[in-house]
Amino acid sequence: MIEARNLSKGFGARKVVDNVSFQAEKGETLILLGTSGSGKTTTLKLLNRIIEPDSGEVFIDSQPAHSFPAPLLRRGIGYVLQDTGLFPHYTIGENIAVVPKLLGWTQEKIKSRTLELLGHFGLSESYYTAYPSALSGGQKQRVGFVRALIASPPIILMDEPFGALDPVTRQSARNDFKSLPELKDKCIIMVTHDIQEAFQLGDRIIIMDEGRIQQMGTRNELVSNPANAFVRNFLKNQYLFLQLEIRKLKQFYSGFLIHPPEGILIGEIRDDESLEKAFETFSPDQSTEVLGVRNDEGEIRFTTARRLMELLAGDMP
Repeated sequence: MIEARNLSKGFGARKVVDNVSFQAEKGETLILLGTSGSGKTTTLKLLNRIIEPDSGEVFIDSQPAHSFPAPLLRRGIGYVLQDTGLFPHYTIGENIAVVPKLLGWTQEKIKSRTLELLGHFGLSESYYTAYPSALSGGQKQRVGFVRALIASPPIILMDEPFGALDPVTRQSARNDFKSLPELKDKCIIMVTHDIQEAFQLGDRIIIMDEGRIQQMGTRNELVSNPANAFVRNFLKNQYLFLQLEIRKLKQFYSGFLIHPPEGILIGEIRDDESLEKAFETFSPDQSTEVLGVRNDEGEIRFTTARRLMELLAGDMP
């Protein structure tokens, strides 16, 4: 779908992106993860030619990106910014209509598609005529997604899309992101410096430092087999969270109880869910709660939060 091949970009004497190569496919969310100054945002801007590379090339469906006029290329790629980039003097409807108008859509088609997407993002028809100043941060971010998706582009680029939101709204927005049917068949490349966000949302993750790719892989690959000391140190402060995120209940199924212990049975969960999902099911007062875990054969075993922690601790390197 989209390929970066040996991309390099410098500003003055500093090489910000240094020989970066990767591919992202339809239906995949690829995360560019790294600290400030690692080159991830510059890499993103090279993909839709907001910035031109010093060397290397971007390919869209095997076609060189430079073979398309830059404005035409960008109309076919959705772009979501951290601050949403909404024009304050335009209504929400007018903000969303910018690209469809360039594509020659009728006003009726623009409004119909806009209202459809606003509804999918939990925004009522009244927002169509509202101005950005009347919206909360979370609502503005949803409008940013609608604007990026309005013309159904196959590729979506996102630069810290949840970075300006408060923690509670950010987590809600992440959950919405994972469940939106409009994003299921898109090729998505997202920039973030948030390790938890990257591991929650990414199918594959690229960890960058000093303009270079330090490692690219799945969540399991990065945690289980860090490529070098930088990757290991970068992830170590989040190690427990990452274990909860990547490990499935089925890995510990043999250690669960065949008969429920004394306590309150709070429900069932499938064994292909993560440990994090299981811990989210327990309330803060976990001592009397019991969770049933069902496997593919329909068998149910039982665990408590304490038992889960004991099994995880015993399996940690």
